[in-house]
Amino acid sequence: MSLMKRVRDITVATLNEKLEHAEDPVRLIDQYLTAQKQQIQESEKLYQQMLVHAQTIRQQVMTAEQMKDKREQQAMLALKAGEEQVAKMALQEKLQHEEVYERYAALYEQSKLSIVELQDRLDELKRDFDEVLSKRHYYMARLQSVKLQQQMNARMSGMSEGAGSRAFSRLEERISDMEYEAKSLRDVRRVGQELTQAGAAVQQVLEREMQNLRKKLEKEGWL
Repeated sequence: MSLMKRVRDITVATLNEKLEHAEDPVRLIDQYLTAQKQQIQESEKLYQQMLVHAQTIRQQVMTAEQMKDKREQQAMLALKAGEEQVAKMALQEKLQHEEVYERYAALYEQSKLSIVELQDRLDELKRDFDEVLSKRHYYMARLQSVKLQQQMNARMSGMSEGAGSRAFSRLEERISDMEYEAKSLRDVRRVGQELTQAGAAVQQVLEREMQNLRKKLEKEGWL
């Protein structure tokens, strides 16, 4: 594991630990995102510089390789012409260019590895940034939910609980009383009518009995 990777892990682990006890997690996340964004920008700038530097080294490699091949060709031509001393001089320069080529080639390979490592680091930083930004959206949503819940609680506490229910209960009681009074009045009237009708029937019976009794008395000569 590279040093840059260990630093990244420690940073994210520290942030997660702080979030567990933070009173204002959004503020803590914003601070982290600001630092992370600055680090990404600096890393991208360094990445561009490394690309330019690697391109310069690559150019040195190509130049040394061309000179090496060129001196070898010259040595071959000189040897064909019987100019051994000239051929040796060309071969000596070829060896010098070959040494330069090997040094720059090794440096170029090292530069490419550093670029790849930095690119991986940049990718990790950007993934971390997106992950933490997602957490910020999550905490913002939670805070908004809490605020809306508090507003709802305040609104509900300002309202008299059960006011509507009590009003309907009182209305129900009043209607029931009115219905009871109306029913009682109907019952009283019905009893009065029944008593009146009963009294009329009794009078009819009494009259009939009185007439029967008079007829008996008339037959016996009392009337």
